[in-house]
Amino acid sequence: MSLPPHDPLLNARLAGYTRKGFSARYQACRPKPPGALVELLLRLAGTRRPHVVVDLGSGTGISTRIWAAHARQVIGVEPLDEMREIAETGDQFPNVEFRPGVAQRTGLPAASADIVTCAQSLHHAEPQGTLAEVDRILKVGGVFAAYDYDWPPLVHWEVELAFAEFISRVHELRARHGIRSEQQRWSKEEHVERMRRSSMFRYLKEIVLHNTEPCTAERLIGFACSIGFVLPVLDLGLPDDELGLTPLREISARVLGDTGLPWHVSYRVRVGVK
Repeated sequence: MSLPPHDPLLNARLAGYTRKGFSARYQACRPKPPGALVELLLRLAGTRRPHVVVDLGSGTGISTRIWAAHARQVIGVEPLDEMREIAETGDQFPNVEFRPGVAQRTGLPAASADIVTCAQSLHHAEPQGTLAEVDRILKVGGVFAAYDYDWPPLVHWEVELAFAEFISRVHELRARHGIRSEQQRWSKEEHVERMRRSSMFRYLKEIVLHNTEPCTAERLIGFACSIGFVLPVLDLGLPDDELGLTPLREISARVLGDTGLPWHVSYRVRVGVK
């Protein structure tokens, strides 16, 4: 019996990111890419001002707007209306636009992009079709970068231990309540090998970049509650004590105080030159 054809839009919706209020929390609490990433990709692409930069799975626009001051045209492609609406109501730039679409079918012209990125999104996208579409829209000599951050970002050891306890509790609750993910995902650890097997890149490398931002207790809790596999557990409506959120809240408030502490975010960047 053959499997039904893969549906990228349905798979995106199965991430759970369409919940009410989720997109705004995501925008407020998730970290922003480092400026060094922009500088690196511009250098590899051999241009100081690319004509077109495309951000696949652009979400609320966090990874798209970083290009506003550097490219003539920036296009964020996002399948989820709920995420794209937040992007369209945020800071606006005349050279930045957001379009509906999936990574496998962007609707963009062939050989039109100087740089294509997937920020914290390639593991949600069926890879063979995605890389084929990247190959189609990317110019020869253009650059593709798929990057993800390690989580939680480092802010303080006590907070990180409390965060780990919360995540452990989430896994226990998922098992107890029989929660299973219906979304198909692909391992981030295999991004480089899949890019290599595509044979579309003359140069391929994985590097680590870093960014530092302020982190308050509110932001940390918001980040914890915006993780995909946490969402269905929050839907159970359990009290914070049972969810394991109370210790994380208390420790974060005590350690981070009223003003917060620096949040050190590590990005794993898989970059290829076509």
